[in-house]
Amino acid sequence: MPMLEDQLRQIMAEETARLHAAPDLVERVVRSSRRKRIRGRIATAATSLAVAAAVPLYLTVAPGAVQTSVVSETPDPSASETLGPPAIDDTPPVRSEPPNLGDLGDGRAFKHVRVGYLPDGLRWSNWSLDFGESYTTSWNYDGDKTGFYCVQIYVYEGKTVQEVDDRVQVHRDEGEGEEVTVGDRTGYLIVEGVGEDGMKGTPTLFLNMGEQRRAEIMFSPVYVKKFRDAKAVDRELIKIAEGLTAVD
Repeated sequence: MPMLEDQLRQIMAEETARLHAAPDLVERVVRSSRRKRIRGRIATAATSLAVAAAVPLYLTVAPGAVQTSVVSETPDPSASETLGPPAIDDTPPVRSEPPNLGDLGDGRAFKHVRVGYLPDGLRWSNWSLDFGESYTTSWNYDGDKTGFYCVQIYVYEGKTVQEVDDRVQVHRDEGEGEEVTVGDRTGYLIVEGVGEDGMKGTPTLFLNMGEQRRAEIMFSPVYVKKFRDAKAVDRELIKIAEGLTAVD
C-alpha cells in the first residue's frame, strides 16, 4: 500500500499543478448569477469549481480513499464591476510623404546623375522618389507634380542593378527589343507594356552606365504621339541617354 499511496500522491500532484483558478472567478460567476436570479446555486457551483482548480496544499491517503485539502484564491476586491470593450482609438493616421530627392531646381541633376539633354518644352515636374539604391524623377510641360509625365528616368545602383539586368534578359530571350550603341556605352531599346490598359506601350531605353549603375529612360505613351514615328522616338531616347552622365 505505501507504494500505491506514493503513486497516487504523484499523479494528483502532477494533475493539479496545471490548474490555476482565475482570481476573480467567483466574483464573475456571482455577478452573472444576479442577472439570472439563481445566485445561490451558481455561487455554490462557482465555489466548487474554484476549489477543484486550486493547487492542493497536502494529500492524505488512506486505504480505499483519497482526500485532498485545498485553499481557493481570494478574489481581487479592486476588480472592476463592469467588463466593457476596450477603448477605440479614433485618431486618424498620420500621412507620411514618400522619400524624395528634395528641390532639384531645373531637375537636370538628381542624386548621382546629370541630364545633359531633354526635348524642347519640358520642365522638371517637381516630383521624385528616393529609395536609396534606386531613385527617379520626371519632366512634363507645366512642372505640375500631379500632372502626366512626358519623360521619366529611373536610376538603379548597387544591388538593384541585377533586377534591371534580369528584366532586359527576359526581353532578349523573348526576342523583344534591340541592342543599341550609346556613344561608348551599350543600351537596350524596348516598348514595354504593349496593350496594357489599352495603351500602345511605353518606349524605354535601358542604359548601362557602368558596373554598378543602370538607367531606365521612358517616354509616356501620350507624349509619344507628338513624334512622327517610332524611329523619331528612338532617336530622342538615345540622345537623352548620350547626355546622361554620372556626377559622383
